[in-house]
Amino acid sequence: MLTDEQLLRYSRQIMLGEIDIAGQEQLQSSKVLIIGLGGLGSPVAMYLASAGVGSLTLVDDDEVELSNLQRQIIHDQQSVGESKVDSAAKRISVINSDVDVVAVNKRLDENGLSELVKNADLVLDCTDNFSSRFLINKCCVAHKTPLVSGAAIRMEGQLLTVDPRIEGSPCYQCLYPKAGDDELSCANSGVLAPLVGVIGSMQAIEAIKVLCGVGESLVGRLQLFDAKTMQWHTLKLNADKCCPVCASIS
Repeated sequence: MLTDEQLLRYSRQIMLGEIDIAGQEQLQSSKVLIIGLGGLGSPVAMYLASAGVGSLTLVDDDEVELSNLQRQIIHDQQSVGESKVDSAAKRISVINSDVDVVAVNKRLDENGLSELVKNADLVLDCTDNFSSRFLINKCCVAHKTPLVSGAAIRMEGQLLTVDPRIEGSPCYQCLYPKAGDDELSCANSGVLAPLVGVIGSMQAIEAIKVLCGVGESLVGRLQLFDAKTMQWHTLKLNADKCCPVCASIS
């Protein structure tokens, strides 16, 4: 049950008929796993904390560097040299002390990741390489845990929601049957700072929608954003009948 203080804190969100008190209570009882506390994970973590998601597990094995501060807005100058998950946890505690935060400061193998995914109501992939994205997708499909995946590079971004609970729906591996180029990263390709804010904020919206059962999610639809032209494009994504991840999962 929401306290009087929480009813006031989340009043503008509760006013939305699609959310209401029931939706807010659903958020409060939800456990969300955020993997990657960089450019995408920053707005994701802050918005989900401010929106009242009850439990956030943060996973990242990296430390804050000066070059991160251009876009990773959950961190600040005092965070340089600190682990990203600890820096993010401190920021979240300032935003909303009611949120239960678990910081995991290490790179997880498949078993470790699988255990966290199994205990989550939803996963947000905010990583920056294909190998991590494929592994996260695999674990989410195996445990039928909804996944919101985002990516941003240069001046382009994309967004996709995977929900293995929906029979016949596509997964991330259906979009990229083969491994991509892990060398395509912000470190060597660059990225416009607000772009990750746009995509990360959209991931947070998708997460809230999926957790509350509101509206129409991006399951089966790939959303692309071109910052140079300020245009969004939506492409239909079908399940790959030969997908090595989801085709054999009933």
